[in-house]
Amino acid sequence: MYKGFYGLAESPFSIAPNPAFLFLSGRHREALAHLTYGLGENGGFVLLTGEVGTGKTTVSRSLLKQLPENTDTAFILNPALTELELLATLCDELAIPYDPAPTLKQLTDKISAFLLANHQAGRNTVMIIDEAQHLKPEVLEQLRLLTNLETDTRKLLQVILIGQPELQELLQRRELRQLAQRITARYHLLPLTKEEVSHYVQHRLQVAGRAQPLFKSAAIRALHQYSGGVPRVINLLCERALMGGYAHQKIYLGRREVEAAAAEVLGIKAKAKGRWPWMAGALAAGLAGAAVVYALAPKPAPQPLAEAPPMPRLNRFDDDLQAYQALLHHWGQPVPANAPCDYALTRQLACLDGVSSWQQLLAMDYPAVVSLRGEEGSLFYGALLARGRDGDARLTLQFGDQWISVSKSWFINHFDGHYSLIWQPVGQLPRLVGEGSAQGQVQWLENTLSRLQQRPARMLQSYDSQLRQQVMQFQRRFGLEVDGIAGRQTLELLSLMSSEQGPRLSQGGEA
Repeated sequence: MYKGFYGLAESPFSIAPNPAFLFLSGRHREALAHLTYGLGENGGFVLLTGEVGTGKTTVSRSLLKQLPENTDTAFILNPALTELELLATLCDELAIPYDPAPTLKQLTDKISAFLLANHQAGRNTVMIIDEAQHLKPEVLEQLRLLTNLETDTRKLLQVILIGQPELQELLQRRELRQLAQRITARYHLLPLTKEEVSHYVQHRLQVAGRAQPLFKSAAIRALHQYSGGVPRVINLLCERALMGGYAHQKIYLGRREVEAAAAEVLGIKAKAKGRWPWMAGALAAGLAGAAVVYALAPKPAPQPLAEAPPMPRLNRFDDDLQAYQALLHHWGQPVPANAPCDYALTRQLACLDGVSSWQQLLAMDYPAVVSLRGEEGSLFYGALLARGRDGDARLTLQFGDQWISVSKSWFINHFDGHYSLIWQPVGQLPRLVGEGSAQGQVQWLENTLSRLQQRPARMLQSYDSQLRQQVMQFQRRFGLEVDGIAGRQTLELLSLMSSEQGPRLSQGGEA
């Protein structure tokens, strides 16, 4: 239904396992490495646990693909079996013939003979049991007895136990201590981090045929919040969000669509975001144009403030750092103690410094650290986080723990032109696009400019004079050096302006 609207060749978030959509996060790869190591140690048991939907089956399927060709595998999906039933199922998986109504001893002898013959033929035998938390203690003990068959250097049967955290509790029982001692590798799979959720969602979209991001940053944060980082729940939420977005003809999906999906899929009602109530008052020491102040902690009703204290004269570095911390917090990132731009790089973000007019800054529409001049000429910093809508000319800035609403005229009078903003680069940018650049780079530049300038894109083979004029127009608009060549600053600003990631001033700072 929504596939054509969003440029998808197939449904990207089906919960049915599809090898084409295989995504291995750092945690999945680490789990795979542990299991591979455990099997390489020639021990009896390897253990993988994790909550429902965290990707245990994904890891086990990946492990199967990596096993040597001389490996025979038995995959048991329904372990709620008796000892006799489990051994019969193992025989079925390994194509071991047995008589009707066999005894436990007959099946054990058949399996032992198969394992010995396999070893003599240079083959390995691996048994994988999914949902192993359902195994009865006596069945686990029977498995341990099977692994007693060994040579001087290795076990002839290796068993991979995959299950929910209850499996760890089961193996701690006293009667299973001998089995627990034979586990050569164990790994507990945790849910995805917020960054991994973003990579996971984009990976599935790309496999389904869409290269461009579809979920905004706020939507990714909401997905992580409501799913807890569990891939199966992420799929359910994304599938429902796509249907809701299509129904409302949303080109991109934001937090609202994910919250609606969570309400329908999980029965979770979205919590209202904490808002900072407006409080009357004015700041002295250069902030006379500010009309209202609101505190960080949400309160049930606005409380009048008799008189705001004067703005303290802060050390320039400390003030600058506080503004950066407010900006990172606005991006939903943990607040670093220092070096905010270095920290941003570790979160796949980047700082962009520049000089512009107030019109150019507002046209970028990104929250930013701004440099301001007080009435007495002193320099201080603030975080510009939002601007009014529908003709409202007020701007919202944050100074430490204070949020200030100022008029546009106040901002114009105090803004000294220097800013720094945070953005999320998408892909590797070329160093320069101009005459002699590759056709693909020239076409990318034309496509990007045409979207920003709201005109049809032309098909270009080379960098022509018309494209040069359009680059100059863009440079002039944003206060860059007007040379008609798309250098580093021009390309970064183009990428920034065309990105759908992150909060915006015009959206009240929301993504």
